[in-house]
Amino acid sequence: MSMSVKEIMSKPAVTISYNETAKAAGQMMRKKRIGFLVVTKRSKVIGILSDADLINKVIVGGVSAQKTKIRDLMSKPLITISPEEDVLEAVKKIKKNNIHRMPVIKKGKVVGVISLTDIARSSPEMHYLLEYRREMKKHPIVIKEERTSGMCDSCGNYSGHLEKIIDGRWMCETCRDETEE
Repeated sequence: MSMSVKEIMSKPAVTISYNETAKAAGQMMRKKRIGFLVVTKRSKVIGILSDADLINKVIVGGVSAQKTKIRDLMSKPLITISPEEDVLEAVKKIKKNNIHRMPVIKKGKVVGVISLTDIARSSPEMHYLLEYRREMKKHPIVIKEERTSGMCDSCGNYSGHLEKIIDGRWMCETCRDETEE
């Protein structure tokens, strides 16, 4: 069952003018408790500004947050998606462009933002798998079986009759016989 971007996107998107300062952007992000702003110029979307942009370009770059304009910090080129697109298409764009969030644009206007968090929230199966993986990491893996099937640690061949030998390796019958000789 496919799902459209508009079904899971966060809205409204928070915008900021390209003429504002980095300090104003940081204050807005803190107030709204978000890490991403859509940058506009006369109501037209021209870029994005993330918390990572502020950290990397202002704090690490050592520039003045009061004097630096967003137009000098924003990320370009702008990667967007339509609200009618399939979520799978959003995932492909996010992965291809190595980004975490993307503005959702309809008829030239920003109508929302889709993020990795939105995508993860939309999939109960993913939530279950992540929770299961977290629980698995709490306990060390203990193999209790004396025999199993799989790849022999010695010859690399598949065997339906692997046995764990004294040094912890799993060996097929042929390799075990050679080791014993």
